[in-house]
Amino acid sequence: MSIPLNQLAPDASGTIESIQAGQELRRRLAGLGLRSGIRVQVIRQSPLNGPMQIRVGHTDLIMRAADAAHIEVCPGP
Repeated sequence: MSIPLNQLAPDASGTIESIQAGQELRRRLAGLGLRSGIRVQVIRQSPLNGPMQIRVGHTDLIMRAADAAHIEVCPGP
């Protein structure tokens, strides 16, 4: 069962299953290391649908919740 990354709770992690976005956004996310099969962890979420901090490997990223909504993840340990 996959959910959008922006709905993953803080301190939860998951594996990226797909990115449902246009070519430009997919290319930008791939440049940040976000591709299918990669594990991500949500560190924190700003209130009112603000930006979120996610961890990919040893790198922390800040991204808009609207962009994170295009990333489908399978929650899990």
